[in-house]
Amino acid sequence: MLPSRHLRSAARQRSHRPPLAAGDASSSGRLDPEVIRSNKAITAHMRAGRVADAERLFAAMPRRSTSTYNAMLAGYAANGRLPLAASLFRAIPRPDTFSYNTLLHALAVSSSLADARGLFDEMPVRDSVTYNVMISSHANHGLVSLARHYFDLAPEKDAVSWNGMLAAYVRNGRVEEARGLFNSRTEWDAISWNALMSGYVQWGKMSEARELFDRMPGRDVVSWNIMVSGYARRGDMVEARRLFDAAPVRDVFTWTAVVSGYAQNGMLEEARRVFDAMPERNAVSWNAMVAAYIQRRMMDEAKELFNMMPCRNVASWNTMLTGYAQAGMLEEAKAVFDTMPQKDAVSWAAMLAAYSQGGCSEETLQLFIEMGRCGEWVNRSAFACVLSTCADIAALECGMQLHGRLIRAGYGVGCFVGNALLAMYFKCGNMEDARNAFEEMEERDVVSWNTMIAGYARHGFGKEALEIFDMMRTTSTKPDDITLVGVLAACSHSGLVEKGISYFYSMHHDFGVTAKPEHYTCMIDLLGRAGRLAEAHDLMKDMPFEPDSTMWGALLGASRIHRNPELGRSAAEKIFELEPENAGMYVLLSNIYASSGKWRDARKMRVMMEERGVKKVPGFSWIEVQNKVHTFSAGDCVHPEKEKIYAFLEDLDMRMKKAGYVSATDMVLHDVEEEEKEHMLKYHSEKLAVAYGILNIPPGRPIRVIKNLRVCGDCHNAFKYISAIEGRLILLRDSNRFHHFRGGSCSCGDYW
Repeated sequence: MLPSRHLRSAARQRSHRPPLAAGDASSSGRLDPEVIRSNKAITAHMRAGRVADAERLFAAMPRRSTSTYNAMLAGYAANGRLPLAASLFRAIPRPDTFSYNTLLHALAVSSSLADARGLFDEMPVRDSVTYNVMISSHANHGLVSLARHYFDLAPEKDAVSWNGMLAAYVRNGRVEEARGLFNSRTEWDAISWNALMSGYVQWGKMSEARELFDRMPGRDVVSWNIMVSGYARRGDMVEARRLFDAAPVRDVFTWTAVVSGYAQNGMLEEARRVFDAMPERNAVSWNAMVAAYIQRRMMDEAKELFNMMPCRNVASWNTMLTGYAQAGMLEEAKAVFDTMPQKDAVSWAAMLAAYSQGGCSEETLQLFIEMGRCGEWVNRSAFACVLSTCADIAALECGMQLHGRLIRAGYGVGCFVGNALLAMYFKCGNMEDARNAFEEMEERDVVSWNTMIAGYARHGFGKEALEIFDMMRTTSTKPDDITLVGVLAACSHSGLVEKGISYFYSMHHDFGVTAKPEHYTCMIDLLGRAGRLAEAHDLMKDMPFEPDSTMWGALLGASRIHRNPELGRSAAEKIFELEPENAGMYVLLSNIYASSGKWRDARKMRVMMEERGVKKVPGFSWIEVQNKVHTFSAGDCVHPEKEKIYAFLEDLDMRMKKAGYVSATDMVLHDVEEEEKEHMLKYHSEKLAVAYGILNIPPGRPIRVIKNLRVCGDCHNAFKYISAIEGRLILLRDSNRFHHFRGGSCSCGDYW
């Protein structure tokens, strides 16, 4: 940003300058052939990006004209050297209107609108170009009222002024004001008619668009294309085809609009017939047909057509890349990405999304690093993908660096990137920065509020979640069904039973939200955790739909907490009917039997898993230390620092026992000696990760660990002791929620 006061200072300096020396070409010799040749050479250098060559020539010129300065000024502006342009402007002996307009446009393009307004106010003479720059620049930033202000100030308006103001209204969705401006005069050309018609189409007002189309004194091919594509986009292919057939002239865009319309409306055969009948095709036409096959997941046909294309552009490659990514075909997507002759920001973002959605966290981060090395511009989609990956693996340090890069890149924290930031901070267990990011968001949508509520809920901070919910209710954003799931989950994870019951039974009346299975699941979980198992079971019987496996799973989990093997067995049998491959439920029921000493029943579960081919998901935990993610499994013997970790755990175990810790051997699903059970519990993956964190993360900083499964009871109890003995905050994210261990207690209140 260039402070306006500097420009005002420059204007004051110019007003007190002495007359020019006689030898200066700006006062005499304006038509000096040598000066003219040098001016042309400066312009040529600047257009070719040879800024240094232009500067050397400018410095060597014995005589200069105002046009010389203007050539340098325009060159600096075109090459993105705004500070140099502003500095040179202050040195122009007698700037003319072109000088002012050039700097004005450069300021506007660089989003320095406040400086542009300051320079506009200082201009001694303004022309139509001046006003048009102010109109278009403010319109491009959504400042339509200011654009209209400069439009009204213009003493004379040309076609560019009128069309610019009309386009400003249309682009910003203010079509009625655009229509008012349109009706205020009659001398509109086809471009203006088409602009307003396009605005109506864009905002779904097809009847108004059709009324304009029918009134047009002279339609061109663009007019027909707008209407054909408009009807096609809204699914009215009958009217789109009728207009297509009636069009007196068609170009490649008319044909492509019909192909795209058929494709987007699932009419693949019709799309291919029109495509085959096209008299000429461009890359957009081919891309539309390839996309039609991709939409139907017909990747072989899409690839065949792609290989036939005589004219591929970067969008063609991106279409195939995105298709493979959406189909989960990562190898094919990477092959396309590696083969691309040219990549743009969309290509990188698509490949990042493919890796991120495919769970390839390491590949996502490596590709993002490579993207930076290649100097590629990082768009919002790319940032959102990598933030999501950082959230998945709790790579907080990497996520915070990305946050910094977002700010340095000049992105405002709007909803798209802002919501990804909130999710990243919450999933990494950093609630303070999540709240700060939320407060800094320039705009918030329902997803923003829902992310905050659900984030606090998963961390067991029900009070904070409900405070955010109360804040939301004071805004114009209406709570939806997802909001209420978060609210009920907050009550469940925090033991706020009566408050949760109140929200559940009043949400339809207060918020217009009808209870869905997700809301019932939260209620079953809430009642079950509170030990009100009979009420939870009765609620399931009274539901307007059949209970699903998630609901039975909530009841099974409550049966484990409150040691009710009979109800647990009943819930498990229902789950086995609905999801016979769900290994977690077999393990959970085995836990219930083992904790009750029913080893025969626990062994039956293991036999049943083997007979049904159900495999227990291995437990893994990971922790980020100095921007590197370390992964551990139970009894890990491959980590390079394993000996140091095990020695630390042995010492820690002795100190824990002195403090009163007793191993929860009833959690071990094997009928073996107590000593062996203790040994099996000691080296769970989450304990190894926490130990590694304590050894390598400086005191005062939290230990952040993720586990892919639910934390076991013994580890949960152990971490309470460890947090007190070591004086560390331990943040554990398991498959169900977050646990904050501090000073010998957990934020979940042992509700998990």
